[in-house]
Amino acid sequence: MANYHRRWPFRAARSRARVALAHNVQHRPMRQKKTVLTMVRDAHWLLGSLLAVLVLSPFRAECGAPFQTDDPSVVEFGHIEFLAFYQSTLAAQARTGTSPGLEVHFGVLDNVEFDVVAPRTFNAPSGERTQHGYGDTLLGIKYRLIKEADGMPLVSLVPKINLPTGNSGRGLGNGGSQVFVAVSAEKSWSDFQTYANVGYWINNGPSNRDYWFLGWEAQYRFSSWILGAEIFHTTAQVSGQQPSTGFNLGGYYLLDQHNQLLFSAGRGLRNAAETNRASAYLGYQVSF
Repeated sequence: MANYHRRWPFRAARSRARVALAHNVQHRPMRQKKTVLTMVRDAHWLLGSLLAVLVLSPFRAECGAPFQTDDPSVVEFGHIEFLAFYQSTLAAQARTGTSPGLEVHFGVLDNVEFDVVAPRTFNAPSGERTQHGYGDTLLGIKYRLIKEADGMPLVSLVPKINLPTGNSGRGLGNGGSQVFVAVSAEKSWSDFQTYANVGYWINNGPSNRDYWFLGWEAQYRFSSWILGAEIFHTTAQVSGQQPSTGFNLGGYYLLDQHNQLLFSAGRGLRNAAETNRASAYLGYQVSF
């Protein structure tokens, strides 16, 4: 994400928003509404998972937008970033996305960042009425393990938890909690920068499957423009689905040291007809 308080270049705000909310976004079948008992059980399981992540990682114990691959950069202690964004993906059965979404990143310790993503989600099935409403809430932590140095990349743990706050019966949520256990690494050479992200999603919910995510991004700075490209791959996310691979082209326009525009567009390369015929992202970020 971008923040002039940190090393160049402004890093893309990690949206997962795209990583978790639109991870090679696909239309899911309409599911039955949860009972109160089921929701309570999910809450208990989620709390236990969150505690496990925090305890097992070095911290007390994300998706950098506009791309799905998450970078390892951590917001400087005492600073904050706000990102308002729009995201959309066209799949076989529907067009889904976020309009609008808000992503916030807090520098809570010298090596630790806390992230929150709050989306207003839409689901437009082919030939049916478009559904709108609050989607799943994403919470994330970034813990910097290794600072970048000559011959050494920047490395961070990037775990996330996706809370099932969206109505899955209307196609506005995953239908179950999700936990992402992941690591990200980055290396820069003058105006060129590249980073990669690998992790495993524990994907609860009806018909859902746990899956792997792998992504790699490279970008170059041209004055006020930073342009880049990524390629990413996920194993099957739901029963009966095939693995998918996709790409995005995009970048950032730096308005000044506190403000930037983020943009990207892409599509699937494998299993594209079912999961990602076309996708787009547009955001505005302000840093303090």
